[in-house]
Amino acid sequence: MLTDEYRYKILKELQLDPNVSQRELAKRLGISLGKVNFCLKALIEKGLIKVENFRSNTKKVGYLYFLTPKGIEVKVSLTQKFLKRKIEEYDALEKEIERLRLDVKKN
Repeated sequence: MLTDEYRYKILKELQLDPNVSQRELAKRLGISLGKVNFCLKALIEKGLIKVENFRSNTKKVGYLYFLTPKGIEVKVSLTQKFLKRKIEEYDALEKEIERLRLDVKKN
């Protein structure tokens, strides 16, 4: 359930905004709150992020999510893979667009 794509996106969001709520993270990523919770637990278990409680209010508990050194290393690796895949998709799309343009010119 925790694909490289979600691992990358979650690590990226947490690095940009360590105090993002799980609900907001779910909204940003377009996934369910339950999936975010599952993914965060998996990232914690793998030692990629650590969590600190920053509010003592019993009605609403807030957390800060920090990337560990291992998490930063994994994020860099995932970023490289993600970028490579997106460039390949872009190149394939460019070729398809060019083929379509030629078809339109022929017709």
